[in-house]
Amino acid sequence: SHKSSKREWKPLEDHSCTDVPWLLLFILFCVGMGFICGFSIATGAAARLLSGYDSYGNICGQKNVKVDGIENSGLDLTNKKYVFFLDPCNIDLVHQRIKSLALCVSACPRKELKTLADIQKFAETNGSALCSYELEQSKYTTDPRASKLCPKFPVPESAPIPFFHRCAPVNISCYAKFAEALITFVSDSSVLHRLISGVMTSKEIIMGLCLLSLVLSMILMVIIRYISRVLIWILTILVILGSLGGTGVLWWLYTKQRISASAVETQIAKGNLQALLIYAISATVFTVMLFLIMLIMRKRVALTIALFHVAGKVFIHLPLLVFQPFWTFFVLILFWTYWIMVLLFLGTTGSPVPNEEGFVEFRMVGPLKYMWWYHVVGLIWISEFILACQQMTVAGAVVTYYFTREKRNLPFTPILASVNRLICYHLGTVAKGSFIITLVKIPRMILMYIHTQLKGKENACARCMLKACICCLWCLEKCLTYLNQNAYTATAINSTNFCTSAKDAFVILVENALRVAAINTVGDFMLFLGKVLIVCSTGLAGIMLLNYQQDYTIWVLPLIIVCLFAFLVAHCFLSIYEMVVDVLFLCFAIDTKYNDGSPGREFYMDKVLMEFVEDSRKCMKEAGRGGGAEGRELKPMVGADEE
Repeated sequence: SHKSSKREWKPLEDHSCTDVPWLLLFILFCVGMGFICGFSIATGAAARLLSGYDSYGNICGQKNVKVDGIENSGLDLTNKKYVFFLDPCNIDLVHQRIKSLALCVSACPRKELKTLADIQKFAETNGSALCSYELEQSKYTTDPRASKLCPKFPVPESAPIPFFHRCAPVNISCYAKFAEALITFVSDSSVLHRLISGVMTSKEIIMGLCLLSLVLSMILMVIIRYISRVLIWILTILVILGSLGGTGVLWWLYTKQRISASAVETQIAKGNLQALLIYAISATVFTVMLFLIMLIMRKRVALTIALFHVAGKVFIHLPLLVFQPFWTFFVLILFWTYWIMVLLFLGTTGSPVPNEEGFVEFRMVGPLKYMWWYHVVGLIWISEFILACQQMTVAGAVVTYYFTREKRNLPFTPILASVNRLICYHLGTVAKGSFIITLVKIPRMILMYIHTQLKGKENACARCMLKACICCLWCLEKCLTYLNQNAYTATAINSTNFCTSAKDAFVILVENALRVAAINTVGDFMLFLGKVLIVCSTGLAGIMLLNYQQDYTIWVLPLIIVCLFAFLVAHCFLSIYEMVVDVLFLCFAIDTKYNDGSPGREFYMDKVLMEFVEDSRKCMKEAGRGGGAEGRELKPMVGADEE
């Protein structure tokens, strides 16, 4: 049998390094990222960002070098440590900056100043001049230039932002315009204020509810194996009742409208009647199709239930799997913090250039302008790399669990063993897989950016084509992510390179296409029900707790925050569950393809899956050898030699 001998699956027999060139490429790329950070710090961007700088290019709190063509540059500002904006609320949303003259001052105004006399008094008592450098303190009230060179009235009470030495208004409503641009429905600042204070007063409850959603997610991970069969039945009954009920209601509405419409002959009534008829007919067709699909899929649902059951056992044997999302999230947060910090450095890096208004701007010249792009690609690739490492770790641990006949002989912590294997052998494969996703993600992001830019210019055809391209790229990305995951599983089993693994996994998936469809539809829907369950429970608890606390108006935002957080947590945990089910399925498919339960070729699988195989064989015998699709699909189980 040449096909089996060409590429035999040897679970966990030998470990070899995979895709080493890609690992070297990835390391080089990371060195480049480090160079960008080093460059921006070396060119003084870090000092500018942390200490702050004024509109003339002086860094506050130190001696400065003169810039050609700018009069107030090169000052000694050792005692003036804070940046003060003359008009802090004038935010330019297009360029994301404050459109105002910035000065270095020795203290922020701690109370509201309403007139020039107040500013002069503040300068005399605190030694902090809030008007531009060329105005002397004694001339604040008399000099005609004061209207341009002094702050806009009233000067709001402000306090320095910790670590960043900038004076920011204490009252946030100043930034209501800015918030308005982000949240269009907040028209007056009082609503915004009430919302923010609502979140602030109920922050303990919000924290508690977020914790509750975490606990619920963990509990669900453990009990989902016991309730998977019940969930499937609930799901089936709900779908049947929902589709039947919906269709019934539509027909009922149609007949009712028809009786009443005969009395009233108007154009609108006729239009509504026609629409109802179309809805009712399409709902009927949909229901019939749904029933047919359920009939075809009913056998394959049994496999989904069995896999969910085994996945539950995996979590009991490998309890550390539950904490997997925490580590991933922690590493991602660390990386994103670093990325944003370097991004801010890049915003203040470059050489000082005078702009139209006669102030200093920092601009990068020459090829250094393209550092931004490199930095953005880095964000996507490294984030995908971190997520792919999680997939590889989970795959490695589950493969070890599945292909260890005696569960007593499992390593002490299969997760740590899997991490160790990943770091020693398979980092290159992960880098290559994440790079492929990055290649699809970047064009999609560029297209989305173009799409947002075209919002005002209504060219319907171009926008429609863009939407279609974005959609196709999104689908491609989802398919590739799924294939990548299976490729990582194949790498964990065989220690083969990414391309070989992807090809092998793809062949197995195509052979089991109907089952893959069943597991992905039914399984995903069950997990979605799980997410809904967690969000609803958390939301319900939230309503009951917040109900005791305050009147109805301010409820909305805390509740939305809690529900969003609950959904994210549930998604993180249940996506691990989904990964485990996918890995188990691939292992099961390989197991049934190359083993048939005869001596010397015993199955590796769990008792629950064994029962499923026995049942399938019984059904096959009853249906006769070639009876229907089920017979064809289970053939590899019986005779792997025939291939």
